[in-house]
Amino acid sequence: MKPLVILRPEPGASRTAAAAEALGLAARKVPLFAIAPVEWTAPDPKDFDALVFTSANAVRHAGAQLARLTTLPVYAVGEATAALAAETGFKIATVGDGGARQMQLPQGQRLLHLAGRDHLPIAGAVTMKVYEALPTEHPAGIDTLDDCVVAVHSARAGARLAELIAERSRTTIAALSPAAAAASGDGWLTVQAAAEPSDAALLALAARLCKSHAQ
Repeated sequence: MKPLVILRPEPGASRTAAAAEALGLAARKVPLFAIAPVEWTAPDPKDFDALVFTSANAVRHAGAQLARLTTLPVYAVGEATAALAAETGFKIATVGDGGARQMQLPQGQRLLHLAGRDHLPIAGAVTMKVYEALPTEHPAGIDTLDDCVVAVHSARAGARLAELIAERSRTTIAALSPAAAAASGDGWLTVQAAAEPSDAALLALAARLCKSHAQ
C-alpha cells in the first residue's frame, strides 16, 4: 500500500492524519503553509445579523476581537468549525456538510464573513480577513513523494505543490475538489478529485488510490 502525504497546515494536518490512520493508511505530514493571524478590528455587531465561518482557522486565529461578536449567530461550514465556534461562546444557527460553495445561507440578512486572506467569496456578505496561510519555505519531506498518494486540500496547495515538484510521474494526487486537482498541474501518475469537498470524501478517495496503486 502506498503512503499518504498530507499537505494541509496544522492543526488540520494532524486531524487528517489521525483519520487516515484510522482507515489503515500510513500518513505523513508535509505542511506547505503555516497559519498566522492578521490584525483586524471587529465591527459593531449591531451592523450585522449573523456571522459566517468557512474555516475553523477564522475562529482559531481571530484573537481577542472575536469576543465582541459573540452575540451574533453563526453559520458554520462544517462540524469542526461549528464545534470550535460553540466552544468560543457562539450560538450555532446551521452547520453545513458540503464545503463553502454548498452552504445554505439566509437571504436578506446582513452577514459578516470572517475569513483568510485567500478565500472563496460569499455572495452578499461583508468579508473581513482575520488570518493568512504563509508558505513554508522548505517543507521537510517534500522531496520524497515518489510512490506516494498526496492529499491536496486546496487550489492554493495544488499550485504550491506544482511550484515545488518537477518530477511527478511516480506520484498520485488525491484532490479535495476539481479546482484543487487542476491547480496541481499535469504530469502526475494519476490526478483525481473527491466526490464532494469534504475531508471524509478526500480520505475515501485517498484510501482507494493508496490500495489500487500499491506496488
